[in-house]
Amino acid sequence: MNYATQHYIGNYQHTRTETATAITPTVGRVRKLDAKTKGRKRSAERQAEVRTDSHATDGILKCTFLPKLKTAQSIQACEKTERDFYKSLSRLTEHYGIEPMQTQEFGFPYNIVLGMWDMETKAKRTNINWDSFRLVQDTKKAFLESEERYNTGTTLYYIPIMPLFQMLHDKERKYNAQLLISVCSYLYHIPDVPYYRQQDSYLYWQYETHKDWVEQDEETDETETYRNELRNAEYIGDRIEQKLFNRSNLTVFEQRLNRFKSRDTFDHGCWQIACNAFSLYKEYPNESVFRNAPMHEQDPYNDDYGNEAITMQKYISFIADTKGWLYESLSDCINNEFNEYGTMEEPTVSKSFDGSRITQGDLHFENRLFALLDDLCTLLYDYKTTGK
Repeated sequence: MNYATQHYIGNYQHTRTETATAITPTVGRVRKLDAKTKGRKRSAERQAEVRTDSHATDGILKCTFLPKLKTAQSIQACEKTERDFYKSLSRLTEHYGIEPMQTQEFGFPYNIVLGMWDMETKAKRTNINWDSFRLVQDTKKAFLESEERYNTGTTLYYIPIMPLFQMLHDKERKYNAQLLISVCSYLYHIPDVPYYRQQDSYLYWQYETHKDWVEQDEETDETETYRNELRNAEYIGDRIEQKLFNRSNLTVFEQRLNRFKSRDTFDHGCWQIACNAFSLYKEYPNESVFRNAPMHEQDPYNDDYGNEAITMQKYISFIADTKGWLYESLSDCINNEFNEYGTMEEPTVSKSFDGSRITQGDLHFENRLFALLDDLCTLLYDYKTTGK
């Protein structure tokens, strides 16, 4: 991955815990939020095993026993749960194209536990977006639910437009700029990536807050520099948005792509990104980056820190620049705010195998789109050094 502005909030696997620490820039790459324990991650370390002395002769200590099942369920209820499970498992394995282990010979509920372990192991190998699944039991029946998730790697996908503005005024890179304008216009109109000059965007209010701070603080030697950065962010942001808003950039996208001639590595990078974007545009002409954003119901009675989620609109956006005082200050504020959140929303598809029609959603679009954002942000970040 390259520079989409990376900041680590932590690793996202199983057992969600809390949040982030400081932002750690990775030059030339997507920046990530740095975190001690954000998200769903199993610890790689294990407790030290307690062993008997190696000379012990008690062989029974080497044996492992299954725990005794304690249940108040009737035999009939257990048998129904078992039947429901295998029916649901059959639907699930057929959907994902997996050959399940034969576990019926084991007693209840160990056969179910073993069957789920087998499914989890095999699904992870065949589905890059596999996250988890669970056995749900309501008053009528038991069934399996799966969850597929695109792991963003706790990345802030902030696309800088300052390099694009500079490229437009670089005679040697005029055609690069035109090609990337088509790419960004696609991202602006179709996947609906937020733009920081729009008042309903998360970053708009971050910039406004910094503008207020600069005006209210005491004058220093750096004050005028700060004001200039803020003025440039507004002026250049408005100018570039006018270009992206023009849908003719989509009309001539293919023409620009076909006429573009690569002379060096930077040119080839621009061309490859444009090819990937154009392919997405043609294959998914109406898909938004938020199409599989998780829906969460807010609990009005729970205002404790750590229970809210970092929404996708907050970590995907166009931004003025990803260098300089203003960006570093924005990064600090965003990181501090995100430290107060408990989870991070990521594109998610849930499927129930209860006998009803199975959801046909997938994350193929997200897999390609986020890779595109990653590459684009890297290219724009590196423009000053490799583009001239």
